[in-house]
Amino acid sequence: MPTQKDSSLLEGFLKYLRYERGCSENTLKAYERDIKRWFDYCEKKGLSGFLPSHDAARDFLRHLKKMNLSRSTIQRHAATLRSWGSYLFYEGLSDASDFKVPLPPRGKVLPQILSEGEILRIIDACSGGTPLGLRDRAMLQVAYGCGLRASEVTSLKVNDVDFQSRSVRPLGKGMKERVVPLLGEVAETLKAYMSQARPMLDKAMSEFVFLSKNGNPLRREDFWKIVQKRGKAAGISSARLHPHVLRHSFATHLLRRGMDLRTLQELLGHASIGTTEKYTHFDLELRDIYDKTHPRA
Repeated sequence: MPTQKDSSLLEGFLKYLRYERGCSENTLKAYERDIKRWFDYCEKKGLSGFLPSHDAARDFLRHLKKMNLSRSTIQRHAATLRSWGSYLFYEGLSDASDFKVPLPPRGKVLPQILSEGEILRIIDACSGGTPLGLRDRAMLQVAYGCGLRASEVTSLKVNDVDFQSRSVRPLGKGMKERVVPLLGEVAETLKAYMSQARPMLDKAMSEFVFLSKNGNPLRREDFWKIVQKRGKAAGISSARLHPHVLRHSFATHLLRRGMDLRTLQELLGHASIGTTEKYTHFDLELRDIYDKTHPRA
């Protein structure tokens, strides 16, 4: 466990990330988990977690690799240690202005997507006969039909939904709000949930759209469990399911139907067009793999 000194520094580190670096709440939680894991590792090895040495940091990353953590998770831990070193320099506690933690190679990471048929199967796996079934159906349709992040779905508030203008206003990364169309069956299912099922779940006049059976706002972890549960019921391997699979599928399907990148960028709320372009590269590579491997291609 972190010492009292480490705990005080950790609190300051998180404030530094929040106010000086502008990190989101989800990023802060990830950094906090990572640095605590570093402290625990140092305690077991009899090391000081205060200022990471290059050798200790390298051994720590090797330790994470032996735990079979994903490459992206190890990358994030390395970035966390770099930020920790920057914070110590910022506070005048270290002379190293650029603490160089060795970063493992990223490799090529392509987003997983589902076919349109698989998306429909997941949605159809939600029984509309119960409040929770209708809630799950509406939530999954909004996530896919509007291309929202998991955190945007769970943080959606009643006032963010406008059935008259047929739009929703999710709050994205960096507290940036955008307007996304709410059309067709997505709008109808959400309206049915909010008028029929949600009143049965809302026990405390909550401002959030999607509620648990106890009337509490759903968390990202809850959304993830729902995707897993409904995906399993639809016969889809859990290895292909993740919190952003509906958003990735939304983007790729729209590109295949001819949507231009700038419009897609606005819908997804990407600050950079480069982030949106990855879906173009992914779709092209997926088609190439399909052509080379499919027996009937």
